[in-house]
Amino acid sequence: MRFVKMQGAGNDYIYVDCFRETLPQPAAELAPRIADRHFGVGGDGLILITPSEVADARMRMFNADGSEAEMCGNGVRCVAKYVYESGISRNNPLRIETGRGVLALDLTLDKDRVQKVRVNMGEPILNPRDIPTTLGEGLDRVTEYPLEVEGFTLPVTCVSMGNPHCVVFTEELTDSLVHGLGCKIERHPAFPRRVNVEFVRVESSDAVQARVWERGSGETLACGTGACAACVAGVLTGRTDRRIAVRLPGGILEIEWSEDGMVFLAGPAVEVFRGVWPE
Repeated sequence: MRFVKMQGAGNDYIYVDCFRETLPQPAAELAPRIADRHFGVGGDGLILITPSEVADARMRMFNADGSEAEMCGNGVRCVAKYVYESGISRNNPLRIETGRGVLALDLTLDKDRVQKVRVNMGEPILNPRDIPTTLGEGLDRVTEYPLEVEGFTLPVTCVSMGNPHCVVFTEELTDSLVHGLGCKIERHPAFPRRVNVEFVRVESSDAVQARVWERGSGETLACGTGACAACVAGVLTGRTDRRIAVRLPGGILEIEWSEDGMVFLAGPAVEVFRGVWPE
């Protein structure tokens, strides 16, 4: 089975063109094996590029533990790069079907190669029931809500960008915080489908630094939907402007929560290498 390794701001996945390739086993079983950084190709997960009846292509995303996620902002940008450059579709903008619905992606080209992708991620979901979370029962949103975890009380803001996020604003982005509490928050009973956790330090009204504990994968170098959630949470709590730069360990993502309610994500999409999975 041929594959392509790609990354967006360091958030790396193994991509399989299911227009042309057949998986050797179910994706949920293949993902942990091929994503293993010691015995496999190595990555944050597996992404399938498949035919779609409603868009140019469809993306299915599996975390490194084999669980299927609804959406990946960095992943969908790389899908767009592959779809365009491989000739599956030469549309610009492209339309990609995801678990969040069909998204529109504008491509920045240089000599017919995709250098940057801007995605309309749609409106953030703020209703607790739809995120989903049991926090803030009876409220229309969860903003700076106290979450009890491991003896700490953390004020959290919850957002869904098609997948659930819990944003924690903090003065320091330490390993003990990210690794010590990230996994605990991910599996906290308040999040019935688990949750992605963003630890965010505000640098200015238009820039933040973030580290992300990603559901099913652990800490990743970047998370596109997580950067979007950080922007939305920053606006809701009065910490940031509607257009910000999110500095992650793998690079910088540009986020805008426009006045019409749509969230836009822009960043790089880079091919790392191609190979053949030997099964």
